[in-house]
Amino acid sequence: MKRLLFVATAIAPSLAFAQEQGPQPDTAMSYGQRPYYLIDKMEDGPLKEKLASCMGQTPQRTAFSVGHRGAPLMFPEHTVQSNRAAARQGAGILECDVTFTADKELVCRHAQNDLHTTTNILVTDLAERCTQPFTAATPDGGATAECRTSDITLAEFRTLQPKMDAADTTAETPQEYLGGTAPWRTELYTDGAELMTHAESIELFRSLGAKFTPELKSPSVEMPFDGFSQEDYAQKLIEEYKAADVPPADVWPQSFNLDDVRYWIENEPEFGAQAVYLDDRYDVPEGDGGIVDPNDPATFQPSMQELADMGVNYIAPPMWMLVTLDDAGKIVPSAYAEAANDAGLNIITWTLERSGPLANGGGWYFQSVEDAIDSDADYFTMLDVLAQDVGVAGVFSDWPATVTYYANCHGL
Repeated sequence: MKRLLFVATAIAPSLAFAQEQGPQPDTAMSYGQRPYYLIDKMEDGPLKEKLASCMGQTPQRTAFSVGHRGAPLMFPEHTVQSNRAAARQGAGILECDVTFTADKELVCRHAQNDLHTTTNILVTDLAERCTQPFTAATPDGGATAECRTSDITLAEFRTLQPKMDAADTTAETPQEYLGGTAPWRTELYTDGAELMTHAESIELFRSLGAKFTPELKSPSVEMPFDGFSQEDYAQKLIEEYKAADVPPADVWPQSFNLDDVRYWIENEPEFGAQAVYLDDRYDVPEGDGGIVDPNDPATFQPSMQELADMGVNYIAPPMWMLVTLDDAGKIVPSAYAEAANDAGLNIITWTLERSGPLANGGGWYFQSVEDAIDSDADYFTMLDVLAQDVGVAGVFSDWPATVTYYANCHGL
């Protein structure tokens, strides 16, 4: 029921907007080849039969499919082109990770300090402004750099060229450092990619018929920054939706900082009702309120019910926290998932299609079920458990077509 509510409130205004505006060339949808490629790799069984039976379906936009930084499996993240690709793959909600520049303007970047890996800043005149200029690799260590959006103004940010998020730590020159793209990603779609401000992302996503899930990123600078407090930062994000006349029901603001979520709940209750607590307590040492074991509810601090009592309605952990293996080696919901559902929390999860090829257990995002993961086809295996058994309300993906296909096939 929670999942249906999430989809209904998210997508109905989207369809209304499309009807008002008439046909939108940028919203023509296609699954492309990847979902079919994954289905072909699946072992015979009920799930493969179900997914194969939907091969003739017409793609439909769905809020169950959330574009994670757009579609960064093949497009530079947080660019106009990456988000157009995600929308064309049927993502009903798109993400702008929000950080700020030296003049306190909001822009879309995964981290405040990632310009050295996501843009060409190191081979521009702005390189000298970086917090940590480029240092070449030596026998004692790899190449390093750190360039922050807060090192430059918005006008200077606009001069940068985005690229695939990667770095070659064996580099001896800044030009070499710009390489390092994983072999299962691509450089085919980087030329001419365009950066975005947060306000520009709002207009783009609306034009694409999608809704909004901005993430307030943790600052790399000490706050307050030149008088700009954390509360000012959280409020400015909301103000840009108000200025664009975006209904609060179309926005799912996110943060890993529970204090940000509580700020929105208390100060912007209409937006706070859909604020998403991105749960990274798995990474907090025992004794500091961290989650030590997703299968031991006693370690959840605060508890799921305490989160609900604070007014939190949405929680978003990584996929692996929501699943475990039973005695027969089957993927099943974890105690964490069961506790979140028992507390009435809506669950969103991240990030499908971020792991590349799934041989040898699938890596970080599949760590709790690695013994059951041995093929790329297991993207659908994991997705099916998350949707049908855990009951998630939405799934972030680096290639939304996979989630869209599944959701369309199952009427989500």
